[in-house]
Amino acid sequence: MTQRARIDTNGPEPRRPLIDAGAELDPVHPMKLPLSAIAPRGLTTAEVAERVARGEVNDVPVRSSRSTVDIIRANVFTRFNAIIGVLWVIMFFVAPIQDSLFGFVIIANTGIGIIQELRAKKTLDGLALIGEARPTVRRDGMAAEISTSEIVLGDLVELGPGDKVVVDGKVAEADSLEIDESLLTGEADPVVKQPGDQVMSGSFVVAGSGAFKATKVGREAYAAQLAEEASRFTLVHSELRSGISTILKYVTWMMIPTSIGLIISQLVVKNSNFKDSVARTVGGIVPMIPEGLVLLTSVAFAIGVIRLGRKQCLVQELPAIEGLARVDVVCLDKTGTLTEAGMDVAELRQLSGSDEAYIHKVLGALGESDPRPNASLQAIIDAYPDSKDWRCTESMPFSSARKYSGASFSEGNGESSTWLLGAPDVLLPAGDPALAEIDQLNEQGLRVLLLARAAGELDASAVTAGAEPTALVVLEQRLRPDASDTLRYFDDQNVAAKVISGDNAVSVSAVAGKLGLAGARNTVDARRLPTERAGMATALDANSVFGRVTPQQKRDMVGALQSHGHTVAMTGDGVNDVLALKDADIGVSMGSGSEATRAVAQIVLLNNSFATLPSVVAEGRRVIGNITRVATLFLTKTVYSVLLAILVVCSQVEYPFLPRHLTLLSTLTIGVPAFFLALAPNKERAKPHFVRRVMRYAIPAGVIAAAATFATYLLARSHYSGPGALDAETSAATLTLFLVSMWVLAIIARPYTWWRVCLVAAMGACFLIVLMVPWLQHFFALKLVGTTMPWGAVGIAASGAVLLEVAWRVVDRRFAA
Repeated sequence: MTQRARIDTNGPEPRRPLIDAGAELDPVHPMKLPLSAIAPRGLTTAEVAERVARGEVNDVPVRSSRSTVDIIRANVFTRFNAIIGVLWVIMFFVAPIQDSLFGFVIIANTGIGIIQELRAKKTLDGLALIGEARPTVRRDGMAAEISTSEIVLGDLVELGPGDKVVVDGKVAEADSLEIDESLLTGEADPVVKQPGDQVMSGSFVVAGSGAFKATKVGREAYAAQLAEEASRFTLVHSELRSGISTILKYVTWMMIPTSIGLIISQLVVKNSNFKDSVARTVGGIVPMIPEGLVLLTSVAFAIGVIRLGRKQCLVQELPAIEGLARVDVVCLDKTGTLTEAGMDVAELRQLSGSDEAYIHKVLGALGESDPRPNASLQAIIDAYPDSKDWRCTESMPFSSARKYSGASFSEGNGESSTWLLGAPDVLLPAGDPALAEIDQLNEQGLRVLLLARAAGELDASAVTAGAEPTALVVLEQRLRPDASDTLRYFDDQNVAAKVISGDNAVSVSAVAGKLGLAGARNTVDARRLPTERAGMATALDANSVFGRVTPQQKRDMVGALQSHGHTVAMTGDGVNDVLALKDADIGVSMGSGSEATRAVAQIVLLNNSFATLPSVVAEGRRVIGNITRVATLFLTKTVYSVLLAILVVCSQVEYPFLPRHLTLLSTLTIGVPAFFLALAPNKERAKPHFVRRVMRYAIPAGVIAAAATFATYLLARSHYSGPGALDAETSAATLTLFLVSMWVLAIIARPYTWWRVCLVAAMGACFLIVLMVPWLQHFFALKLVGTTMPWGAVGIAASGAVLLEVAWRVVDRRFAA
């Protein structure tokens, strides 16, 4: 049997011939040759060109993010932008330009949001291109990797374990081909495919190999039709975004009656200057809108994507950053996550007096029999070259459900034999003497495969019965150098790590122990786990390492953990991890993993570094913690604006502020500080109940700010009289509101660092400059008259600050979120 081409997993596969010039047909078993020796040649270059000219190309774009048009539309055409736009137009006709500043602020905020999301889109699309599936297609008698978008109708596409079916088609060749269609049909059991059977895009290969002819490409393919119905941009549930949507819904309902009352009060009841009444009415409506909150959330997510992109981390769904920050249990697959994908043969131990040279031939032939070797078999291929006089007559590829592979051979001397290679504790009966020796090797963290000679035919239902143990293949796994630090990080952050592997439990425990996993000795063989969800969840909470886990069990374990209230992240790179990745709250795939795992994961580590996960967690915590902080600022403004409007309506007085005053206050106490606070480092663990956490602070803070401001305004109305009294009253009220809002900012900025102190001080200095510079006084219509009332305003603000501190402590103690 001649040596076949190997697949280089580190780069695109070179074009290789399908017909092996040295291959000879077996007159007895002509169909038992590898598929590449007798395969159809595929389309010709001319046929491909004809199909491209007819538009029969798989031209569906890879959508890892929203389109540019969607981003602009989402940032510009919002409910609040529409309200503010109308008010802005009105102000152009009734007031000086300084009362229209709020409109320019909205334009600036919207522009920043669009620019940051476009930068994030560029990062996402660039990374998605790196991680894009590149199927192998046969053309002109050659096989080569091409982009998914280059597939044309009628192309012959090769399949192997872990490959995703990228377009719809009909099976042309099948060698023990099993395809999982659970992502499309919901059925977890793999479907055995024979030539002539249909395959749908979005399914993936779990075992065997083959090829199919593309029958539907582009938007006609099944997966493309699903993609049209549901964009991948926001599939992950985001408590942050849904919480903000809830808040905005209630704000809208509060705004409508309050605004109507304010309009009637200022324009109908008060018989004052019409234009001034309009300006003050608009000044009362605009601050009710937390317009910057949604934009700032988008910017925070976008910058998070950019930061992670620089670390070769592809976030396929933006809210996944937030989701991973909330995770309290992370399930780790050992192979490819804690260990590197490659392995080395450390030792070969003969059993039952077998001949070493003969075993070498068997292992070489087994390696050659599988066109898509996994990491274990690749190590055997590297160590034992193929024997050219042996010919494979039948093969059974490795399956994670079976835990073994096998092949039948014609040995070249007239003899025939059937061999199995796989997990010793699956191939051997319990109590077999060889298992004791294997346990000792497993305890050293070594992986052991058993080579056994089958007594019957390979396609027999009980092929393992009576198998004769012949040799132990001892494999040494390569530990990831950064895995230990990453596990330590999760332990420090109170995130429980559960190692879930299909390997021997003792071996997995030894690897976990070497990496310093807390509770590595608490090891369970998954075959002894309770099948009911409650019992399984209890066992999962009590233990950290699980071996001999089947793909379906991985999925059940994720569900069991979720049933106990855990937020679960699942990492993996193999086909056997797909079901669990799909059901986990957050799925994390290695970039070198199978196409199927990358397709269902929300986060793909393109650099294959498990050490990137702490960065993702930290980024999520930064986003959630900081948005919670700044949301309190925005909603405090909304609360005090609504209350001030209600107090004005009930008291039948002029609204104290013009739009320019509240633009100045919003910029100095919310807009500028919120931008810096939203992007600051924040390692606080993410906590649930976003709406409750924000409103428990915003409501008392807004009530105190409104009460203090209105008290100052009423006091100033009794103190001042004559021409210019309203301007003096407005200036005193503005001073109180600014000082109280600054105290809210000072509380939100805690714990203090040098730059936070400088930020608060700078905002105070800017307001002081406005009060001191004559042209700024005129521009913002702010001029403190006398000393009695300004100092009275300061005194009321100081009382408000004391009440804020008391309220903050009461809320922390009695209304913990």
